[in-house]
This record gives sequence, structure tokens and C-alpha cells, in this order.
Amino acid sequence: MTAPRQPGGTEPPATPAPGAHFPGTRPPGSEPTGDVPAPVRMYEMLYGSLVSQLLVAVAELGVADAIGDEVRHIDEIAERTGTDPGALYRGLRALASVGVFTEVEPRTFGLTPLAATLRGDVPGSMRDLARYVGLPERQRAFGSLAHSLRTGKPSFDEVHGTDWWTFFAARPELAAVFNSAMSSMSVMVNSGVLDVYDLSDVRRLVDVGAGRGRLVGALLQRYPRMTAVAYDLPRVVPEAEAVLAELGVSDRAECVGGDFLTSVPEGGDTYVVSWTIHDWDDDDAVAMLRNIRRALGDSGQLIVIDEVIPEGDTPHFGKFEDIVMLSLLTGHLRTESEFVDLFERAGFRLKEIRPTPSSTSVIVAVPA
Repeated sequence: MTAPRQPGGTEPPATPAPGAHFPGTRPPGSEPTGDVPAPVRMYEMLYGSLVSQLLVAVAELGVADAIGDEVRHIDEIAERTGTDPGALYRGLRALASVGVFTEVEPRTFGLTPLAATLRGDVPGSMRDLARYVGLPERQRAFGSLAHSLRTGKPSFDEVHGTDWWTFFAARPELAAVFNSAMSSMSVMVNSGVLDVYDLSDVRRLVDVGAGRGRLVGALLQRYPRMTAVAYDLPRVVPEAEAVLAELGVSDRAECVGGDFLTSVPEGGDTYVVSWTIHDWDDDDAVAMLRNIRRALGDSGQLIVIDEVIPEGDTPHFGKFEDIVMLSLLTGHLRTESEFVDLFERAGFRLKEIRPTPSSTSVIVAVPA
């Protein structure tokens, strides 16, 4: 997901599906076994959200940054974070039991690779994403999921009296949290995408819903002959320009403001829609794709970076990502057949789907 028409929300594609591991009588992170009675297993699942809530709390408090590269006693960590030593110890002890932090000596903790992602000063940081996931405004919507299941409409609208886009547009401080989170997520997603699909033949790429331009920047750094357009709302353009200048590629990038449900820039031989299409219902998604089809002409390609939901009982993080869409927005994640239908309505045909190391796939379509 990028910065679409208004700040929106999504979940990181590479994290375990909610419900994969749960606190309870067994340590979270251990695989379910056949001798665990169903009521016990359900008890564990019902308390699974505590892991997420603890992660959000320690991210907000900057605990991983306070520990850093050292091993530190809980008293020192608490002093650095302005927290209660006893309470913080209980929180870190719980997270250490699932591989986040490690208690190397009694009441003394270090970072594990998982905990290190909660630092704000490292590549691949998930701290901003954790803070976004924990926003009370989002959590209230998840607490009213029964409304979405009954009506098929976002519980967010029911709880807050307005839709997600309008709510965030009026609250720039929350929009800033969102934008930082999406930048973190884009770095993670883009690294996998760049390794599975070769774009060395692309002359001019248009990123539709480019947000701060992280994907455009990564592509231009990898392909020195490519030029690109980062296209998003006018209010996002200055942020994208700053990012692309920081990455040293602004001489080959153009940042354009507009609304992709109305039109998209012409002149590209490859159009990319990354983590955006699942925010929209089918009619809006088709409108976006038809605009791309008109701009693309009869040659070139469309690349959609998104999750493809498997049929049946197959585990996939996207099935829980889809519940986020159900509660917050009007869009949904799609199966391969649903992508085929979407493309056909917009004048494309599916060419191929390539998986990445995360649950995200590179979906390639060409003019029909």
C-alpha cells in the first residue's frame, strides 16, 4: 500500500498470520500438537493479541533502541525509557518467550534479530509500523468486527462516524504515523520484488500511487538507464521529491500529483501499482486499471505488487490482511481468478504471477 487518495492502512506482508502462535499454556511460537485439547488451544488463541499489544507498547517506548547493541539490566532499560522496572521486566520476559528479546542473565536482556527490527535506527526497521498498528483508532475498529461481519461494511465507519480516508485527512499527525509506517513496509516489500523480476528493459516506469517514492527510488538505483514517474496525490508530491533527492535519483524521476481514479500520466512502457489495489472495491479498482490501460496503449506491461490469496484452507497471511480491509476500508484482497476478472474488465490479460520471499507476489498483466 502506498499513500493513496487519503492515508490508509495495511499490515506488513512478511509477519506471521495472526493466530499462528499464541500465549497460553504452551509457549507462543511452539507448533500446535495433537495432544492439546481444543478448549486449551482456543484459550491460547483468544489471548494471541497480547503479543501484538506488547510489541506495539515496547515500540512506542523505544525499548529496543534503549538496549541497542549491548546487554542491559532491566533497571537501566527502565531508566532509559522512563518505565517501571518491574512492569517492564514482565513485558520483556513475555516477549522473550516468543523470541523477541532474550534474557541472557536474570533480569538482563539483549536483542534478538526480531527485537532488532523494533529499533528506529536500523535498515528494515519495523518500529514505525508497530506504532501505526497500535493506533487506538484502528484498534477500536477491530474491536467492532462483528459489525463488519453482519453488514459487510467497515467497522471503522461505524465506530468513528466517518470513513477512513476522511478521518485521516483531518488528522495530519496520524497521517504522519501512517506515512512513516508505509515507508518502512515498502522497503521490506521492495527488496523481495526487485530480486524476482527483471526490469532492465524498461524505458520509462510510472508508479501509480507511489507514496513517498521509495519503490521508484529503489528501481532507479538498480537500473541506471530507467526513468520514472512517481504519481500520487498533490499533497504527497513534496515528500516524494525529497526522498528521491535524498536517494540521488531525482534527475531521472518526475513527481506528478493527481487522482488515479480520474487519470494517470501517459508515456510509460511499464506501470506499477504496489500495495494499493486491495484498498479499493472492484469498481474503483477497475476504474484505476482502465486509466492505466488508456495511458499504456497497446504495448507495455502492468505490474501489480500485492498478495494473491490461495483457495481453500491453505494458510496465508493475506487472509488476515483481508480482515483488515474488511474492518477499515471497502477493498479486499483477491485470488488469482479474481485478479483475472479484474484485468479482463479493464482490458488486460494476466501474463504471470511470481511469488516473492514475503507473502507478496509480482502480478504481471499485458494489454488484451
